[in-house]
Amino acid sequence: MSIISRLRSLFADRKQAPRLITIGNNITHPGATITLAQTHRFGTGIDDYIRAVRAADSIDYSRRAALYDIYADIATDSHVQAVVQKLRAGVLASPIEFRRDGVPVDAVNEQLRSPWFLRFLEDAIDSRLWGFTLVQFYRDEHGWIDYDLIPRKHVNLIDRQIMARQSDLQGIPFDEFRGLLLIRDKEDLGRYLSLCPWVIWKRQSAGDWAQFSELFGMPVRKYTYDAADPDALSNAVQSANEQGGAAVFFCPTGTSLELLETGSAAASSDLYATRIDRCNAEISKAILGNTLTTEASETGTQALGTIHADEEDELKKQDRQMILNVLNYDMTDIFAQLGVDTRGGEFVYAETEKTTPHDRQQALRTLMVDLGMPVNPEVVYETFGVEKPAGLDGWDGAQPRTAAAGTEDRMEKAARGHGDTPGTAGTKNRGTGFFVWAPRGGAQDLDW
Repeated sequence: MSIISRLRSLFADRKQAPRLITIGNNITHPGATITLAQTHRFGTGIDDYIRAVRAADSIDYSRRAALYDIYADIATDSHVQAVVQKLRAGVLASPIEFRRDGVPVDAVNEQLRSPWFLRFLEDAIDSRLWGFTLVQFYRDEHGWIDYDLIPRKHVNLIDRQIMARQSDLQGIPFDEFRGLLLIRDKEDLGRYLSLCPWVIWKRQSAGDWAQFSELFGMPVRKYTYDAADPDALSNAVQSANEQGGAAVFFCPTGTSLELLETGSAAASSDLYATRIDRCNAEISKAILGNTLTTEASETGTQALGTIHADEEDELKKQDRQMILNVLNYDMTDIFAQLGVDTRGGEFVYAETEKTTPHDRQQALRTLMVDLGMPVNPEVVYETFGVEKPAGLDGWDGAQPRTAAAGTEDRMEKAARGHGDTPGTAGTKNRGTGFFVWAPRGGAQDLDW
């Protein structure tokens, strides 16, 4: 083959259609674009965290694999999972729909109800935590839209490359792959960066607390044996082993054992609990911006809690707006490649009714009883969950008579001299009205 033919062949290879990223390992998926490596978890100290941050901050040769391993480790903390789930719920709880000229478009909204869209929203929100999210969209063998989350340890954000191995310094440019969507946060290393020290200190405190409980939380047994008896010690050890695994000391006769403590056991235990609570509070502030919406406080008031909830709502609004910006701007070309027509429309949050059935019932009572306004009978049956009686046209919507209204009617009749109730006009009315339900005509109406 001539040199010109080889150059043409190489040029043709470079002009091939962008391809998909494949993810695998050395055994089951050899030759994959990305070769995964095991995540290192547990046993992380502050020194490991500092070294990982310095390696990630390097400008010429940024290495983030160690830092992202720490991120994956702290993400398993129970309190971190709780606040992250609350962060995601602020976006996932609000349904999104696509509208064109104010009218929902069913062809696009059908895709928004698919399972991939809910997963995508979670990964998009996670860009706040990790600093970025890179996904690749495609259509599967059945024609449905789907995507893959590209492992963050294999992404070089500075040079915009995909690295085959997490330790590589050079990789394949983004342009050689199709359907890539990069979502970046304003914080390059994400919110997890500020969480790491608190989770590390929290785990260390919890470990020290557990060790303290094992040593001083249970009574210590003391055995005294005769040093002159060669079998006394072995018998004491056998007896102690049969009674359980709690701490035990063996002292020969004539010796003493004294345990020295820095303070009371209760005070030492409270110290560990206070440290852990402090770490959890800092984690909540780093993710949600407050503490009173996740933890109970002895000094916090309801008004202060309301203020913190309002601040959290403002942060949720920013997260929801970020999602809309991604859908309306960043994903425009992606939707066009996938055959989803979003021209001339926009993604918005659908308004949902937040009133409860109890609130609707209270509002209906106010209209009917307090204001005396006529209400459609069908609305009453539907609001109170009462089935409409069969063969009955139903209530006519008029204001129901109350006990107070009935009493006023009887007093008015008494004032006109009808004698239904004790009246004020005439001796006859006062006599016959002594008993509330006396006969209207007096004693002559009695049969006896």
